[in-house]
Amino acid sequence: MTTEDKVTNVSPLPPVAVLGSGDVPPRDAEALLDGAVLADSGVAVVSFTGPAVIQCIQGILTNDIEARGPHGFVYGAVLTPKGMIITDLWVARSGGTVTVYAPPEGRQALFDVFTRSLPPRLARPVERTDTVTVLRLAGPGAADVARRAGLAVPEAGAARRGAVGGVECDVARPPQDQPFVLQLACPRDAHHAVRSALERAGAVPAPSATLELARILAGWPRLGAEIDQKTLPQEVRFDELEGVSYTKGCYTGQETVARLHFRGHANREVTGLLWDRPPASNHPEIRYDDKRVGRVSSIAWVERAHRYIGLGLVRTSVTRGEVVTASGAPARTVDLPFQLPA
Repeated sequence: MTTEDKVTNVSPLPPVAVLGSGDVPPRDAEALLDGAVLADSGVAVVSFTGPAVIQCIQGILTNDIEARGPHGFVYGAVLTPKGMIITDLWVARSGGTVTVYAPPEGRQALFDVFTRSLPPRLARPVERTDTVTVLRLAGPGAADVARRAGLAVPEAGAARRGAVGGVECDVARPPQDQPFVLQLACPRDAHHAVRSALERAGAVPAPSATLELARILAGWPRLGAEIDQKTLPQEVRFDELEGVSYTKGCYTGQETVARLHFRGHANREVTGLLWDRPPASNHPEIRYDDKRVGRVSSIAWVERAHRYIGLGLVRTSVTRGEVVTASGAPARTVDLPFQLPA
């Protein structure tokens, strides 16, 4: 089995998510690459409790939150019955409570799934977006900064309660230190104390665009950029990102995902792009050998490399290292995550 070549069937192509040279200040970009940055993630937050909350979430999540134990933290997605991504999300478990952190663009669609799929008597949702601020630390020095601030850093793939600046927070660490190293969900009326403690320990306060740069450098997909309503998990690196389980059993869309994994391959995948001259952000098409082979989804200027980098969904027939025409300019296709000079 192979997936449908959706790239050639999309007209017009979706817009490109662009980070220009002024969106991430040079100081913040350097801190992201060498130290630690602290930024507001802006995600939507919903917690669930109930007598069957784990089983209910397992039935709609691509990943296996139960396998991570009572304090797991995983990346995954909620799918349509045909296996297309409705939204990606992070999920934390604390005993009998499961908390979902989702991009704001996917909030309404996710609530529609919750309403349709989760019986309130088994899994009751509590909207927390307006009462919680979700901060994220990124960069190679992020864990050390958190420890200097007095925080007990959870093990990879775990979520724990912890105090920073005298404020109790839900602290989570991804299985990989990408696209961020730590997430702190704290009461909105006390987040300034958390920020101050982390900044005193060495974190550089940064705009949310810095987290977007971290995402692109890590080759991580985002709803509204790499992910749209016609995207399958394997097309956006979910296997490499530990975002899908092939052993936990049934969930919505599981049949398509498993069939593609065991019997076929995706016809397109997220690929890194390197430009030597500026690409045209209003021209997302990727061409190779006079044929359309994909679309550019994200572009970012990286001061240290003195060049534009980006992500694109490219047909798997185009091998890594090939030069394509992407957004109107020559670009080399490369593996992800990006490797930048020290």
